[in-house]
Amino acid sequence: MRMAKTDYLERILNARVYDVAIESPLEPAPNLSKRTHNRILLKREDMQPVFSFKLRGAYNKMAHLKPDALARGVIAASAGNHAQGVALAAQRLGCTATIVMPVTTPDIKINAVRSRGAKVVLHGDSYAEAADHARLLEKRQRLTYVHPYDDPDVIAGQGTIAMEILRQHPEPIDAIFVAIGGGGLIAGIAAYVKRLRPEIKIIGVQPVDSDAMYQSIKAGRRVKLAQVGLFADGVAVKQVGKETFRLCRTLVDEIVRVDTDAMCAAIKDVFEDTRAILEPAGALAIAGAKAWAARRKVRNATLVAVACGANMNFDRLRFVAEEAELGEHREAILAVSIPEKPGSFKTFCELLGPRNVTEFNYRFDDPQKARVFVGVQVRNRQETEQLVKALRRKGLQTLDLSDNELAKLHVRHMVGGHAPGAKNEILYRFEFPEKPGALMRFLTSMSGGWNISLFHYRNHGADYGRVLVGMEVPPKDKAKFRDFLADVGYPCADESRNPAYRLFLS
Repeated sequence: MRMAKTDYLERILNARVYDVAIESPLEPAPNLSKRTHNRILLKREDMQPVFSFKLRGAYNKMAHLKPDALARGVIAASAGNHAQGVALAAQRLGCTATIVMPVTTPDIKINAVRSRGAKVVLHGDSYAEAADHARLLEKRQRLTYVHPYDDPDVIAGQGTIAMEILRQHPEPIDAIFVAIGGGGLIAGIAAYVKRLRPEIKIIGVQPVDSDAMYQSIKAGRRVKLAQVGLFADGVAVKQVGKETFRLCRTLVDEIVRVDTDAMCAAIKDVFEDTRAILEPAGALAIAGAKAWAARRKVRNATLVAVACGANMNFDRLRFVAEEAELGEHREAILAVSIPEKPGSFKTFCELLGPRNVTEFNYRFDDPQKARVFVGVQVRNRQETEQLVKALRRKGLQTLDLSDNELAKLHVRHMVGGHAPGAKNEILYRFEFPEKPGALMRFLTSMSGGWNISLFHYRNHGADYGRVLVGMEVPPKDKAKFRDFLADVGYPCADESRNPAYRLFLS
């Protein structure tokens, strides 16, 4: 499969993709451009009929098959976007398509492939196992295998994106950022751009836990990763292709690696500019452009990022929303120790100042010291550092957990447990209008005579803030407590007899 890179120019110019693909727009991202001090343009491949660039390469490969090969049918292995591209191409070309998908593939993706008339075979727990089974069926049934990335016609089909970019923006471009999984997309783009506009940098972007191309170029040979991260499942490839590696090692200028938080932040960035929701792999290029520009202190450059897919699972959106603030360093996660005495909780809140509190987790544990897990909105990492210093100056032991994966993914949801030392504890659930200062006003209204033994609050972006509060209220103060509830005026419910509370918290 060794070919001169000049052959790809002809292949791309003669590629057949527009029977199924649109010429996707190249759009400015004004908010993101302003924040990064560069001109960032998004190549909107998420707007394709299957919400991904993959149909370009799949259709070009299949459109160039000989009639007898097409008549026998095609087969592919995929857990998502390539599967839909092959299914659509087969539907348009009037041939049969068999797609082998891992048994773990979400129903929404399986149904999307079936809706285009393809036969779905579920096999194995991973893409690798599905691909091995597809190769077996290929031989048994004399089908034509459509590789997701390591094929010259597939690479050429993806390369038509570069052809469009240079036509849509003939002015200078400093760099084009492209997600890398197996390497087909960036290989096609690089082959075209470096032939016609070699001064443009081609920069690949990979997740830190799925960086097979980065490791391969570094080693000078194709490296097979033992495992890959699955958050950006569209690029979760253990080993890149032979042809894609050959092209990338000579044509790609640099590879940037980013983490999950950065991808989530990029998803939010694109949403704020376009109201479109990209999948994690689809937002990789945007995350890479931001990281590259920040690291190199680049300003006033024209940067193109390929938004390559939008097949997002709906159940991931909450996780993405929470991680996005951390990825932009706009939420600080802190562990703070404060004296365990009435009123200290309120004093701590006053030290936070006018900042919006995104989360409070606290459970009575030590009679001398209270440990609070708190989230606070900040403008940047520097503000987090200033806040930590201010709390420490007041004698409060403070630990910044904003980059701690265990804290972000697990501990924030687990703070709590039984509190044998809590006396006369009652548990109430409150709702109050979610607006700046509402939480502080709620705390201010509480009597200084009752110790707070449990507190949980998380800003989910809803109209109402939801707070769970445990307080040590002696029986003699019950009437006074009822007066307090009336004065607060917020809707509330007594949860002291709730079985979940009794089993896990009381």
